Amino acid sequence: MPRGGKAKTRTEPERRCIATGEVQPKRGLIRFAVGPDGQIVPDILEKLPGRGIWVAAERSALLTAVKKRLFARGAKQPVTVPDTLVEDVERLLAKRLIDGISMARKAGIAVAGFEKVKDWLGRDEVRILFQASDGSERGKSKLYPPGGKGSFFEVLSASELGLSFGRERVIHAALGFGGLTERIREDAIRLSGVRELDSGSATKEVK
Repeated sequence: MPRGGKAKTRTEPERRCIATGEVQPKRGLIRFAVGPDGQIVPDILEKLPGRGIWVAAERSALLTAVKKRLFARGAKQPVTVPDTLVEDVERLLAKRLIDGISMARKAGIAVAGFEKVKDWLGRDEVRILFQASDGSERGKSKLYPPGGKGSFFEVLSASELGLSFGRERVIHAALGFGGLTERIREDAIRLSGVRELDSGSATKEVK
């Protein structure tokens, strides 16, 4: 142990948001890179080469970065920002989340359908409950989230959830415990910050 008797804790990598100026863990931000043609590109997987430009995973922060032309300042060079940048980010985040849930299904830690989800909830096997943002409120109210921060999301539509399970539509889905689920949870939180839904909040985090 270090002096003072306190165990060392591993700190998460942090980056500064160009829109808010706040420093926070990378998992709460979106990385952008400058393409060969000088165009700003969302780097959702954080694998593109070059200097990273970071923006908080909040729609307001993204809109501020575009409106105030902060990407050029972050890149320290002239850049081109697509008119569809915010929509592109939302689309890529949604695809990553859908693909992640699909991976969880193939790994046997995700189920869909009211009865299966209800069964898993009854056996305390659920880490995250997903319900379609455009599903019937009456039907959704019959299932209760497992509890805990980030345990309940309504950020995907029924057709989007359906893509994860090879179906046309899915209203209820549940994920079990595991490292993959935690990664999916972070993706869901990021999409929740960027996506606007007619019904209001895109996510409900049960405290």
